[in-house]
Amino acid sequence: MRVALLTEGGYPYAQGELVAWCERLVRALPRHDFEVRALSRGRQQARGPRRPLPPQVRLVRTARLWGPPPGDRPSRRAARDFAEAFEELTAGLTGDAGAGGGVADRFATGLYALADLAAAHGGLARWLASDQPIAVLEAACRRPGAPRAAVGAGVGDLLAVAERLERALRPLSLDWYAGHPFDPGLGKADVCHAVGGGPAALPGLLARHFHGTPLLVTEFRMRLREHHLSALAGAAGHAVAPSAARAPVRALLAGFQLGLARAVYRGAQLITPGDPRTGRWQRRCGADPARQRPVWPGVAAGELAACADEVPPPPVPTLVTAGPLDEDADAGGLLRAVARVRAAEPAARLLALGGPAPEPGAVPAVRWCPPGAVEHRPASGAAERAAGWAAGTVAVLVDARGGFPAALVEAMSCGRAVVAVDAGAAAEVLGDAGVLVPPGDPVALADACLALLRDPVRGARLGAAARARALDRFSHERGIATLDAGYAELAAGRVAAAGTARPCRRLARAVPGPRPAPGVLATAEELS
Repeated sequence: MRVALLTEGGYPYAQGELVAWCERLVRALPRHDFEVRALSRGRQQARGPRRPLPPQVRLVRTARLWGPPPGDRPSRRAARDFAEAFEELTAGLTGDAGAGGGVADRFATGLYALADLAAAHGGLARWLASDQPIAVLEAACRRPGAPRAAVGAGVGDLLAVAERLERALRPLSLDWYAGHPFDPGLGKADVCHAVGGGPAALPGLLARHFHGTPLLVTEFRMRLREHHLSALAGAAGHAVAPSAARAPVRALLAGFQLGLARAVYRGAQLITPGDPRTGRWQRRCGADPARQRPVWPGVAAGELAACADEVPPPPVPTLVTAGPLDEDADAGGLLRAVARVRAAEPAARLLALGGPAPEPGAVPAVRWCPPGAVEHRPASGAAERAAGWAAGTVAVLVDARGGFPAALVEAMSCGRAVVAVDAGAAAEVLGDAGVLVPPGDPVALADACLALLRDPVRGARLGAAARARALDRFSHERGIATLDAGYAELAAGRVAAAGTARPCRRLARAVPGPRPAPGVLATAEELS
């Protein structure tokens, strides 16, 4: 099977989001042929280094979301067509449903119209960097129903929005969709797998638009949610950088992100959220629950379990937690709970894995614990993490920050009884294989820990249940198997629907650089 892996700021670059996850996925499925199509976010990243690639990666193509806009200036007729399509997209961006269809329909209509025009005229990035998009955006901000913040957009705001939209829409101008002598194009892929729902998903969305190529989207975090949270932080008076975007810019970009998310969720045949919170946000943005299939990022559960079995039990009652101890992870509540445990069990101690000890005064609640009650141990690799978790009698997880609770799954994999704060995805991950306590309640936390320390039989039973649950649901292998099954399902559906897609109208363009020899990776930099 031929799988096109679409990334933004990630694999195959050595640094970036989810690089290790993508590498595990590719290396675990050697029977598939992968082509990696990566969007780079900056000059330093584009220069490398890159990860060593396994032989199943047959092709690498890269493109830039930075630097000056590529391409030539369009003709007057093409510019007029671009303006009409962009006007439709901005109508959906600013909430104008128009006479027919909804806001999401107008955004998608404008997006696909721009893609068709880019295919016919050799790209649209240079047009997006001209004065015409500014005029279209200004008119959109004056329409009835436009966001209140956008109504007051000034020229500087519109210039900032146009610049960011030009970069986000660069995938529309790529030559990845039609074939080349060494690149058959996304139309020949069995599945497009986008790691992220933003610009990384755009090539897959267009491959389906032009050729009917199935699209699978894996999303571990939602930019729209983060955009709203940063805006709320500014509105609440939190520290905001002087370079932060003004309210009109944030409002217009939020409209674009929402429109793109809706288009992606509508166009993807399979959506794999990385945690329940992401899945809920996807559904709010129009994702069909029937197309969602959760895929947790996972941990090396089997390796952790094997390493933990070689560690002897602790000589004294030991609580173990994930460091560093800071206020963001509610270290104050944890240390108060440890003090209560020490009052009842004087030999008990707390072991914090990873991160340095807090600076004096950084965590005021340190005064609650006597000297020697807390030990800090660095733990980076799997063996060190497993040894750390196994050195505890009870694992205590209090960090309520969202996302995948990797530390919780690590503790479960090592077979330790777990007490966790009921926040984020802790309840979905732990189930009935541990003890959940309310957030912000050190007394309940201490009582739950004491109960397990004093009942080793129950602790062993919960630890065994936690390990079984982690191995069954949250291992790397489980997530990869789910995606592999998704590939097969989508590829089979494409074969059944063969002949229904319309051809791409774009003519293939030459790619800078010589044609690689057979078996050699193609690493041409796009849009240079």
